[in-house]
Amino acid sequence: MRAILLIFDSLNRHVLENYGGQDVDTPNFNRLAQRTVTFDRHYVGSLPCMPARRDIHTGRLSFLHRSWGPLEPFDNSVFETLRKNQVYSHLITDHYHYFEDGAGNYHTRYDSYAFLRGQEGDKWVPTLNPPIDKWREQYHEKQQNFTPGSLQMQNMANRELIKDESDFSSTQCFDEALEFIDTYAKVDDWVLQIETFDPHEPFLAPPGYRAEYQLDDQPTFDWPHYDRYIDGLPENDLLRQNYKALIRHCDTQLGRLLDKLDELDIWDDTCLIATTDHGFLLGEHEWWAKNRMPCFNEVANIPLFVHHPDHKEQAGTRRDALTQTIDIMPTLLDCFGCHNDFDSTAQSLLPALSDPKDNLRDVLIYGYFGGAVNITDGRYTYMRYPENMSATNLNEYTLMPAHMLTPFSREELSEASFCENNAFADGFPVMRIPVNKDSHWFSSHGPGGMADCQSVVFDLSVDPGQLSPLVASPVEERLAIEIEKQMKLNNAPEEAFARLGF
Repeated sequence: MRAILLIFDSLNRHVLENYGGQDVDTPNFNRLAQRTVTFDRHYVGSLPCMPARRDIHTGRLSFLHRSWGPLEPFDNSVFETLRKNQVYSHLITDHYHYFEDGAGNYHTRYDSYAFLRGQEGDKWVPTLNPPIDKWREQYHEKQQNFTPGSLQMQNMANRELIKDESDFSSTQCFDEALEFIDTYAKVDDWVLQIETFDPHEPFLAPPGYRAEYQLDDQPTFDWPHYDRYIDGLPENDLLRQNYKALIRHCDTQLGRLLDKLDELDIWDDTCLIATTDHGFLLGEHEWWAKNRMPCFNEVANIPLFVHHPDHKEQAGTRRDALTQTIDIMPTLLDCFGCHNDFDSTAQSLLPALSDPKDNLRDVLIYGYFGGAVNITDGRYTYMRYPENMSATNLNEYTLMPAHMLTPFSREELSEASFCENNAFADGFPVMRIPVNKDSHWFSSHGPGGMADCQSVVFDLSVDPGQLSPLVASPVEERLAIEIEKQMKLNNAPEEAFARLGF
């Protein structure tokens, strides 16, 4: 047995044709759907990027006790468990967040890894003596940030070396993946994780794809702000068209992978899982991007495709089972017959492949640290926010005190205390660090930047777009009880219950 885990970043499933998209041709995602089982009610767990990857590694939800951060000493990574069972793992990625302070140890859990350079703010090309005048002409004024050290400044420098499709790190990820598969197609017991930052912003696609949408004669604007959508702005369509172009590029790369599996005829002994970490808002609900707004389904309800040789007769079918990101961990273990003794609510996806009526679970929860705890039972979604978002009873629990880009500050650590007997830490003594509003993450992907923080219920059966919240619905009370149960099952710290009014 072999397994391939393919992860895109910020893939809004509504743009894919097999999920109902009508504006972009995605023939290779359609091919993928014909080769796999498509899951319609697959959800995120912890958000955003690195919390989602911690869920994949551990099969546990971390957003109840921790923001963006590294793997902890008490975390059991699925790739370490696979290694102990003589299953080799290799990571190919251009996701540069792996190599920052807040995620500096994920890649070391694999037996080997490759890192391709140049995405977004990857500190790749030196920014000494930058050609500012040229960039003023090249980029839209809303994308011009010439502050040294800014993501935009670094990205402009990186893009000086990214011209043809072969220069794109996403293309290079698939180049290396195809070489790996060619080399080891007759070797058993390995997992290949192919992970590309695309279609994450900036929405930079190779020239041929942009030409499909006739954008080359306009100033470059492919980087939406994490902010309100303002109707009527001419750049709105420009951003959407650039996202479409990048989706087409992703579809082409996916097609290269499918061609290789066909060419080598290894579908009968290779598992394939394809998904994303989260979606992305493209103006829906009057928002761009993610993090700041409620966890609408454009962000939370994400694509998932699964092929397993034992269930190849199910290819082209769909599932309504409630699944989420944490389920990848036990699924990989199940593929290789490895025992899963992790304390977790995660479920292997394989039973849902064999039995279309197996729902795996009745409800699931998901969210951002410090924000709402969201729940769905497949029909309803309920976003439960704290009544007071600025309440101080919010703590980070960690033995790896690093934010996304920096270690915890002296001020933060001066308030830390050690505590024991936390089930989510497997009995390890951990630091309890009160959340500091001056931390850089607090307003970028933490509670300080969140908006529209009212608890709401939506009935997806009549309101799939989540446009009309139910008023005074008894469903809210039922789902609130389920949230509290799920928080207990996922070992939320005591103050998390009080913060949500439980």
